[in-house]
Amino acid sequence: MNTAAIHHQPESEFAYLYTADKMHIRLRTGRGDIQQAALINGDPYQLEHSEWFKSTIPMEKYLSTATHDYWIVETSAPHRRLSYAFKIEGMDGTVLFYGDHGFFPYQESTLKAASNYFKLPYFHEVDRFKAPQWVKETVWYQIFPERFANGDTTNDPTGTLPWGSKEHPGRDDFFGGDLQGVLDHLDHLVDLGINGIYFCPIFQAASNHKYDTIDYFEIDSAFGDKKLFKQLVDECHKRGIRVMLDAVFNHMGDFSPQWQDVIKNGEASPYAKWFHIHKFPVTYTETANFEFSDDITYDTFAFTPHMPKLNTANKEVQDYLLDIARYWIDEFDIDAWRLDVANEVDHRFWRKFHDVCTEAKPDIYILGEIWHSSQRWLQGDEFHGVMNYAFTDAILSYFVYQTIPLSKMVSELNHQLMLYREQTNQIMFNVLDSHDTPRLLTIANNNKELMKQVLAFTYLQKGVPCLYYGDEYAMDGEGDPDCRKCMVWETEKQDQEMYEFVKALIAFRKKHQTLLSEGKLRWHEVDDQTGLIDFAYEYEGQMIRSIFNTGQFPVYIEKDHVLFSTRAQTLDEKAIELAPYGFAVSIDTLERIEKNDNKHAVVARSRRLSSLSTELSR
Repeated sequence: MNTAAIHHQPESEFAYLYTADKMHIRLRTGRGDIQQAALINGDPYQLEHSEWFKSTIPMEKYLSTATHDYWIVETSAPHRRLSYAFKIEGMDGTVLFYGDHGFFPYQESTLKAASNYFKLPYFHEVDRFKAPQWVKETVWYQIFPERFANGDTTNDPTGTLPWGSKEHPGRDDFFGGDLQGVLDHLDHLVDLGINGIYFCPIFQAASNHKYDTIDYFEIDSAFGDKKLFKQLVDECHKRGIRVMLDAVFNHMGDFSPQWQDVIKNGEASPYAKWFHIHKFPVTYTETANFEFSDDITYDTFAFTPHMPKLNTANKEVQDYLLDIARYWIDEFDIDAWRLDVANEVDHRFWRKFHDVCTEAKPDIYILGEIWHSSQRWLQGDEFHGVMNYAFTDAILSYFVYQTIPLSKMVSELNHQLMLYREQTNQIMFNVLDSHDTPRLLTIANNNKELMKQVLAFTYLQKGVPCLYYGDEYAMDGEGDPDCRKCMVWETEKQDQEMYEFVKALIAFRKKHQTLLSEGKLRWHEVDDQTGLIDFAYEYEGQMIRSIFNTGQFPVYIEKDHVLFSTRAQTLDEKAIELAPYGFAVSIDTLERIEKNDNKHAVVARSRRLSSLSTELSR
């Protein structure tokens, strides 16, 4: 038994309250190294009296990575406190006790020692990570306001270009997009099935992207005003659409009054300690591309001198930013905050931010922009979710870039799922493209069938999906700024077939959200050679099952209960041919599946059509 591969950590993603009285416990072991694992658990004050150590609860081997297996079990405690340990049996027959002090022979003297057990001293509801229920039910739509729609030409900035007049927009171009444009097109989002809008920044700023904030308490004049924004939020809520604003608390724009005062008064400025300044006066040398500076005397976002970094450890800065957080909740009833460059802001501030926001609105959704593994931010006292790039990067690396094999993608997805509590996974923010990345169709080399397959696979994963504006019409675009093209509103330029597909996909996701969010993930088959992916979610006697053909040849699946598919052709009463880039999703009951021994609906894979009859007769 490889004990070095075995790991458990109390009060973490390995042991946490899922509901008020149900605890999820996980154990990591070496892949294929353990025959079975069981939980020993009971009240810490009744160990000797009731001898609960004499009984065990079998653990289920759940997800696996290339190197590890993860075992899970759910348990409760009558007195809301728990001592627990593990009984582990290796493939070689070795049986060990694993607890707070490591490994021991599995014998009564070990089991009777109270100090050997992990503990959750008390089930404190206040410490439980709570996922807002409405977020699980949401399909988000990201809007870059300057490029979505120009609904009011009277507020256009000087030099605004005609809508869509440049095939490839420049970094500093303005096209007049505004909040009135969003208001005018809410029915489009309703028809699509969207019930959450994620806005890129709308506060006063100098740029078209607005990540260089001048005034956090004002709507940018090119977008409208507070009265219009209030109307927009109200109209969204009437339609069942939640609203998320983008806050840039890592840095300010250099046109902000605070930074301008620092430039003017130097060390004597009352805002001098609001920033990370190393030498006065603040200076930098502009380089040829006017974007990066070689000798900045203060900290910035990346190397951009026009975005000085805020000192969020400063009490005045904290009070200022926390007032902003509460203001937009109290005054405009927003439903969520998306936090830009969240990983570069200190944890102490984010904990204060969490408390202020949840006090103002208990079911608010706090989303951090973090592109890597994020356990530290997702303990329940900072963020509810992060932009799940680490998860979706694995999907893109396999499906689109083809830089990893299928088995590596599945291993990485499982690894990411095991980094976080189950309720966290249910509301992670799954994005395939955004204002910061090339568009999905472009990286898919304009292969729309591949784009559909990637969208469908992502919408069938844990977490909540987000559609980048225009993807419903198959818009393309390279990296920033090309990914920020004007929304295509001319009917003749819209891909209506893609729109209908995305609309159907969103409807399917929303209809079966509970099964996808709450269900237990099962990887039935993952074949590197044929490209077959067969996985399912099981919940309360039902199973939603998805089969994807990412290979070069057709696969053949049973016809029964397929509800949603592409590139699927019915062959007879028994079978469907699934072409490359195709997928099929079915719903069934576990009772019927077990009765008919129908665990594997794939009846043939990567075969030529001529072999179908032979395969079906088996």
